[in-house]
Amino acid sequence: METFKKGTQRLTDNEVDQLMKRQPHLLKQSYDQIPNLTPNSQEVISRQATINVGTIGHVAHGKSTLVRSVSTINTVRFRQERVRNITIRLGYANAKIFKCPKCPEPQCYQSFSSEKESNAQCELCKEVMTLVRHISFVDCPGHDILMSTMLTGAAVMDCALLIVAANMPCPQPQTQEHLVALVITKLKYVIVIQNKVDIIFRDQQAALRNYEEITRFIKGTIAEDSPIIPVSAQLKYNIDCVLQQICNFFPIPDRQLQVPPKMIIIRSFDVNKPGEKPENLHGGVVGGSILQGILSVGDEVEIRPGRQSKNGNQTTWHPITTRVVSLYAEQNELVYAVPGGLIGVGLLIDPSLTRNDNLVGCVLGFPKQLPELYRELEINYYLMVSVVGAQQQDGKTQKIAKIQQDEMLKFNVLSNETPGRVIEVREDKIMRVALNNPVCTGLQEKVAFSRRLSNKFRLIGWGIITDGKTITL
Repeated sequence: METFKKGTQRLTDNEVDQLMKRQPHLLKQSYDQIPNLTPNSQEVISRQATINVGTIGHVAHGKSTLVRSVSTINTVRFRQERVRNITIRLGYANAKIFKCPKCPEPQCYQSFSSEKESNAQCELCKEVMTLVRHISFVDCPGHDILMSTMLTGAAVMDCALLIVAANMPCPQPQTQEHLVALVITKLKYVIVIQNKVDIIFRDQQAALRNYEEITRFIKGTIAEDSPIIPVSAQLKYNIDCVLQQICNFFPIPDRQLQVPPKMIIIRSFDVNKPGEKPENLHGGVVGGSILQGILSVGDEVEIRPGRQSKNGNQTTWHPITTRVVSLYAEQNELVYAVPGGLIGVGLLIDPSLTRNDNLVGCVLGFPKQLPELYRELEINYYLMVSVVGAQQQDGKTQKIAKIQQDEMLKFNVLSNETPGRVIEVREDKIMRVALNNPVCTGLQEKVAFSRRLSNKFRLIGWGIITDGKTITL
């Protein structure tokens, strides 16, 4: 059997045989043919998601419930989240959307978990359906103190569902703040979900008033022309309309496949259970979204900034070089992964390095083909007039003061979050900042920054990286 090309490495005949036993339908073609695929090819969307859909909005408006109604996956997984019944960490879930050729719209759109086979039957007429979309949800927390976590998730979003509770006045504080975050990340496609209509179903006028509030709120924003869909996520009412709009309103983003891969890490963890025998241990796992290129099992990869070490007052960063041993999209094992969707990457590294999201904010790609590490940044910044969603005790909006030299702010670059000290502020809206931790980024990348106000970090502005000072690895 011809040896398969794998990025900078090659798989042996024995390794190919083992992979074909696991996934024969994916390995009928050689890796030389992979670049001919598109993100919407059936070979791809049958196994992995190709578009990231964020769920944003105020706390307890039903974001996680909507994700569960579409994907059957509960993103509230950690004990503290279940006790408090809120999302604290980024939640993730994949879903396949099928379309029935016989049923009328929107009933023809049905969703299942990512494990559903491509020959699924319609639940209404038993006709074989066509797989039209495979999506990954990025479920963001809605609490004000978790805004940085939301910005981390926004770094990998292609589009978003803005969830608004129909039984509460619109907008709520984080409804506003999350929509501003989408403006910063330059997302163009948003669908507004008017959730919890079942709570006010006896009062039609209340539902109409809430709809008018939503319309006034999104006027003049990126969501001005977005569809507004009344939904009961708890009762799965109108979910088929949501699926219809996801397929028709959200386009598949253009992806670069024939370039070196670049993946943003938004999760990292240790999959080994306490007391596991040494021979059964697995390497560390990172999760995130591929922005460009194709990542394959067997590839040698580098993670930047990587591991930190200290020698007295001197801090050194060591990029991690390792090899990809497995790729997963939910429970679907992959041989290669393309941009879009949330991917779990099994690596040959000590799992202690990936435990408790230790590598969140890092970037993964081929060795020596990743962006530089910057410890100082020059940012062309834009300062907001007032704090979104925050009011003073007298009910007036809280104005944002000018940025001062030596002030400490929190900066979000891609999925990296780090404090930084402002070392210079110029009249031409340029500031230079010294970051506590380096960021792996390129010039012209977007950056958001927050200021501590009333013991909470609140979003106050954003900017573009124009220059910087790199560090030696």
